[in-house]
This record gives sequence, structure tokens and C-alpha cells, in this order.
Amino acid sequence: MLTKYVRELDDATFQDGINRGARPVLVDFWAPWCPPCRALAPTIEAIAEQFDGRADVAKLDIDQNPETATAQGISSIPTVLIFRGGREVDRIIGLQPRARYERALEAAGATP
Repeated sequence: MLTKYVRELDDATFQDGINRGARPVLVDFWAPWCPPCRALAPTIEAIAEQFDGRADVAKLDIDQNPETATAQGISSIPTVLIFRGGREVDRIIGLQPRARYERALEAAGATP
């Protein structure tokens, strides 16, 4: 576990992590050497806290988990995928404003 609100996924736990029932799941694909990924980290943490109980938020280190990164078609980072019922419903590539991630979660069903 990374923090109270953000879980860490890996190749072994990814499928279970995105199949978490009715709530949407946001997964941040990142690497420690990536400056935009590090810049996005506080936003991801804040969103995880804001959507606690309405959505699950996780991170996956692509260097440590190349199988999942390849299977999900991750070609640049940061890339954030939103899943609902185990299916990808949105893909956000690059560092974006916080509101973009919030809108994606809300569109996926993370409502109050």
C-alpha cells in the first residue's frame, strides 16, 4: 500500500485491482524517473482522498510491472486509465489539470 488512499498494483494484482465491483478505478501508470509522473503524484493523492468511498485509486510502476504496462498499451507516461467493471472507460495521457481526472471519475460513476 502506498498511502491511506492510494493502493499499489503490480502484474499479479492488476486484474483483481480493476475488478472491484461497482466503483470506478483510477490507475496511474508511472515510473520513478519520470518528472511529470512525480508532478502528478500529489494530484492523484488529493483525488484519491476526495473520491474516497466513491472510487478506488491505484498506481502501477511500469518499470517493475512491464507485463501489465504492455498489455494495457502504455506507450508514454504518465498515463491514467479509468476502469468500470474491469473495462477501460477513459484514458488520460500526459500531465493534465486536476479537473480532467475528476470529470473522468464522475463520468465513470463516482458520484456523491
